[in-house]
Amino acid sequence: QVQVVESGGGLVQAGGSLRLSCAASGRTFSRYAMGWFRQAPGKEREFVAAISWSGSSTYYARSVKGRFTISRDNAKNTVYLQMNSLKPEDTAVYYCAARESSTVVPPRSGNEYNYWGQGTQVTVSS
Repeated sequence: QVQVVESGGGLVQAGGSLRLSCAASGRTFSRYAMGWFRQAPGKEREFVAAISWSGSSTYYARSVKGRFTISRDNAKNTVYLQMNSLKPEDTAVYYCAARESSTVVPPRSGNEYNYWGQGTQVTVSS
């Protein structure tokens, strides 16, 4: 099992940057694919980015590709989401999720992830 805790959210002006962190417990973090999802008020949860257990594969939602970067440091049991050129429509609660997976391709559906954090609020003002 693994527990994940997000941090790094906050209020930022449009065009600004934030880096979210997701710290995971457990000694087998390197076996887990990791994903970031977000949910805006009144909207369904949506996929943002995912990274394979090794970090060799990453995937992004079309809406964030080129602006967000997902990365991981297995030695620190941490995955990051660097968010640049933020837009008001990026405002949401951002969730980190984990799934034990040895495949090259990380899951992109929330239903495939077993462990979720409590979320961190990101607010982008115009």
